[in-house]
Amino acid sequence: MGAEIISGTEMAREIRGEVAERVTAMRSADGKTPGLATVLVGSDPASSTYVRMKNRAAAEVGIRSRQVDLPESISHEELLGWVEGLNADPEVDGILVQLPLPDQIREDEILEAVHPAKDVDGFHPVNVGRLVSGSTDVLAPCTPRGIIELLMRSGHDPAGRHVVMVGRSNIVGKPMASLLLRRGRGGDATVTIAHSRTANLAEITRLGDILIVAVGRPGVVTADMVRPGAVVIDVGVNRVDDADSEKGYRLVGDVDFEGVRGVASAITPVPGGVGPMTIAMLLSNTVDAAQTGRGGDGE
Repeated sequence: MGAEIISGTEMAREIRGEVAERVTAMRSADGKTPGLATVLVGSDPASSTYVRMKNRAAAEVGIRSRQVDLPESISHEELLGWVEGLNADPEVDGILVQLPLPDQIREDEILEAVHPAKDVDGFHPVNVGRLVSGSTDVLAPCTPRGIIELLMRSGHDPAGRHVVMVGRSNIVGKPMASLLLRRGRGGDATVTIAHSRTANLAEITRLGDILIVAVGRPGVVTADMVRPGAVVIDVGVNRVDDADSEKGYRLVGDVDFEGVRGVASAITPVPGGVGPMTIAMLLSNTVDAAQTGRGGDGE
């Protein structure tokens, strides 16, 4: 019998429905519609696609979305000016600056310029600090927050369990560990962080009751690296050549899905696992930001 497939697509649909209900309730209570601004610099096809998907998802749940398209050649100072303007706009509750940015832009400074209360990506140092300190009053990064929901809603509460996180990025690995360590819902786990430089990686991954993998390399985790009965969350999205595919490629995760599903008790697919949850959490963060109302005047 194979592993349970944890469908992020189905769960994200459920969460979007909940977000839509929250938006309707806000409108009924005070006439306010949450607003999301997405900033796209240049015309990178992947970035354009991601932003379009986010704006479409926002519109479907009733969030007012505004896309700011800026030229690839924009200066760092000009982009800062745009961000400051969105910070001061009371109609904008959430700001998302699509990454990566061109070489002339100092990415860290742009992310730090976004008001923490409008930082729906959860990348601002203030939000990072709140998360690490264990605060529940924080806009957490969307992918880790989505993984917590995947675990909780599929009946795999991490409380008291050993979670091995493979990957140490600021976007997934580090905030994921912080969420898992918090007290309360979705937390109270014992966490080990491993990464590409970890010696004897397989020995570490086999310790995990829950294994989360985010390293950006296809099939890096194989069946022999997984504890029998573990829950496996695959964050990776990688393109590999496939002559049988109409597009000439297919998407795979960081986990050898076919091999690992024979060992694990539950596993997320790629695509259709973590990805849809990331966008659902962006929508939820935007409504959270609108409901707190902090930073709406740029202060």
